[in-house]
Amino acid sequence: MNTRLVIRKRTTQLFLIFACVLFLLGIRLVWIQFVDGDSLREKALQARLREIPVEAKRGTIYDRGGNKLAISVSVDSIYALPPEVNRVENPQEIARKLADILDLSEGKVYDTITKNRSFMWVKRKVTFEQAELIKKADLPGIRTVEESQRFYPKGTLASHLLGFAGIDNQGLEGIEVMYDKELKGSSGRIVVEYDAGGRQIPQALHQYYPPEDGRSIVLTIDQTIQYIAERELDALMASPTNPKSATIIVMEPETGHILALASRPNYDPNLFGQYPSQTWRNIAISNSYEPGSTFKIITTATALEEGVVEPDDRFYSPGYIKVGSERIGCWSNTPHGSQSFAEGVQNSCNPVFVEVGLNVEEKEKGLFYKYINGFGFGNKTGIDLPGEARGIMIPQDELRDINIATISIGQSIAVTPIQLITAVSAVANGGKLMKPQLVEAVVDKEGKTIEKIEPSIVRQVVSEDTAQQEALILESVVSEGTGRNAYIEGYRVAGKTGTGQKAGKGGYQEGKYVASFIGFAPANDPKLVTLVVVDEPQGYPYYGGTVAAPRFKRVMEDSLRYLGVPRQYSQTEKEADNEIKEIHVPDVISLNSDKASRVIRAAGLKPKLSGEGSVVLEQVPAAHSVTKEGSQVLLKLGDKDINEGNVTVPDLTGKRIPASARLLEALGLMLKPQGSGMAVEQRPIPGTVVKAGTSVYTTFRDTTGPAMAGP
Repeated sequence: MNTRLVIRKRTTQLFLIFACVLFLLGIRLVWIQFVDGDSLREKALQARLREIPVEAKRGTIYDRGGNKLAISVSVDSIYALPPEVNRVENPQEIARKLADILDLSEGKVYDTITKNRSFMWVKRKVTFEQAELIKKADLPGIRTVEESQRFYPKGTLASHLLGFAGIDNQGLEGIEVMYDKELKGSSGRIVVEYDAGGRQIPQALHQYYPPEDGRSIVLTIDQTIQYIAERELDALMASPTNPKSATIIVMEPETGHILALASRPNYDPNLFGQYPSQTWRNIAISNSYEPGSTFKIITTATALEEGVVEPDDRFYSPGYIKVGSERIGCWSNTPHGSQSFAEGVQNSCNPVFVEVGLNVEEKEKGLFYKYINGFGFGNKTGIDLPGEARGIMIPQDELRDINIATISIGQSIAVTPIQLITAVSAVANGGKLMKPQLVEAVVDKEGKTIEKIEPSIVRQVVSEDTAQQEALILESVVSEGTGRNAYIEGYRVAGKTGTGQKAGKGGYQEGKYVASFIGFAPANDPKLVTLVVVDEPQGYPYYGGTVAAPRFKRVMEDSLRYLGVPRQYSQTEKEADNEIKEIHVPDVISLNSDKASRVIRAAGLKPKLSGEGSVVLEQVPAAHSVTKEGSQVLLKLGDKDINEGNVTVPDLTGKRIPASARLLEALGLMLKPQGSGMAVEQRPIPGTVVKAGTSVYTTFRDTTGPAMAGP
């Protein structure tokens, strides 16, 4: 009896245990099915699906004329599927072959391709030859995929402005990083299904999620003016002056558009990793320096606006001025004596400006700083570039008379080049301070404008009357004063020289200067403002009037000609300019009528169309013949296949850079100028048939005499 009870008891216990186990299994099953089901399904999907990333192409960066400054090109990258690699008998052999082709460490490659991952990059963005060798080798588990790589077709041109993008297509410097969000787009992917053994399943799930390419950017930069500025910088760096660094900026005062911004030393953004990182620094916006006498433009504007001085007010300079116990000398070794204020500006006389600056502050405490701040100094301009500096100013509550005196002549204050040209552009623009602008528009891949960025007025700093009055004074600086080396025949140029000694620990550094020149033209209707800053010019003279002004002249003259700004000739100049010139007729056979007409006009001739059709079959006078400027060229039209690939090189002899550039651009060719002045030699020679896009290397020679020396 006891035995039966024991058996029943044990049976009941066993049944309860089984019931509990089944109950727990049921709960677990429900949990897995309904609670963890989605996440487990996702993990299973991930185990058999592998994603291969597909990069989006960055948008193109154009200059204002539609020329491409930065593009994206296709390039192959190599990746590994470790599960496939690990199934082969000898993965070391795969690693060895890969290492040989890609010039990598064999051990590092082996670790990469056998890692416990479903996907691994072996090497990104390889050369075409390397990619072809990898494809021919057909190594198990090794694949190629097309990616995009940033390419800068103009090489070093505008490098500090454009910046560069990294291997992951991300912007790292310049416009590339400031507009990375617009340029980079969204990456896509390829999804491939594999079995449990890591083998790709034929005809299984293969999905392609296309990338969304980035938007494009249109800059305010003009490629030709940028090239002119960089040409002068290269010549400056190669000259006996041999400065530590140099900067040239060209701005359109009415809009604030930056047409050129260049610095030296330079680098190639295609090979940025091969250059020291300090060469990436954009000194035009990030370096602060004491501007010296160019800052006297600000002192003049302040004093004229506040009525502290009139152009005819008289001053006497014995060659120095005392402020308290301090003595401030003039740059000139001889006293300027009695002079009007306008003459003091022409002579860049320090005692005159010290007296005027102190008079401004005497009228109202803090008044001088009010205008300095109004012109934008001490604050960032807001230009679309990273790393902009604010400059350096003595706190207003610490100012003493000696500080006001030295600031009046451009010492004891440090500014950036972009701040200075923005401030002087306000004087050229009737007193209106504009925000410096580098980006004109954001466009989609079809070229449709998504965002148009309009010029932005920051504030009215001085009145239009004051600005016009100062423009006349600054014009006399170029025509009669220290800025004579910036004089351009036929153009009214206003400007100011500057030579500042560099500050260091314990005071100013002996023998180290910053020479500069800033000016605008035409003075009565300014189209361009140009700043040239030369850091630590070697030798003597080192003044802004001798080192920077001649570079300003060449940049400004060629830029005004290129833009078609008419000269304002004197009677003598008119008679010389009215002499009829002889023109070599360009070859326009096989070009369409519109393009042929543009080429004929660019050469200084008049096209006349006859016949029916869209292509030029004959021309009179014949190509390469000589005729008078303004003569008519008869173009006979007909129907014929246009050979867009071939172009006949025109004769550029006697033409200046702007006219040469316009003629070549109309033909679809590129100008590579050397020197300045008139074209005297070119390669390829005239009459050569070349492909569209070919560069024509042209030597220009300046026929004018040497400029006069000045401070």
